[in-house]
Amino acid sequence: MVIVGLTDWLALQELSKRRNMHMKIKLVCSLVVLLAGCMTDTGPRNSSPYTMGNVQLNLKKGSTTKAQVLETFGAPNLTTRDGQGREVWTYQKHATTSSSVSAGAGAIGPLGTALAGGGATGSASKQTQKTMTLIIKFNAADIVEDCETRYSSF
Repeated sequence: MVIVGLTDWLALQELSKRRNMHMKIKLVCSLVVLLAGCMTDTGPRNSSPYTMGNVQLNLKKGSTTKAQVLETFGAPNLTTRDGQGREVWTYQKHATTSSSVSAGAGAIGPLGTALAGGGATGSASKQTQKTMTLIIKFNAADIVEDCETRYSSF
């Protein structure tokens, strides 16, 4: 029979607590990596009136009035007159879309890799800028005579 002294027993208990704490930290870290890999697009989620569908739905050549355009799209960014004297309203809206992906590498997956104490993890992010330009021309009666949309992405 082995008799263990009180100080030896306390040292073994402390060592056991440290090992358990290290395992808990590895588990939490692996869960963070695993959940970060499930992230999706973090782009804007607001319902903007500056979509192709909304433009097509609300702008009818020959029938939509200036007041209706103002109510639907708000004040234009720029108001000018073209060579024929028609009032031209220009709207330009910018949107930034960001996405991020994180992943753990290893034959047994991110959770197993983190618990095993090794492996590689990585992350990547992507940001896209989109611009929509809406040009509306009104006739002398303040009715939409012509409209055009342009999109660019970079």
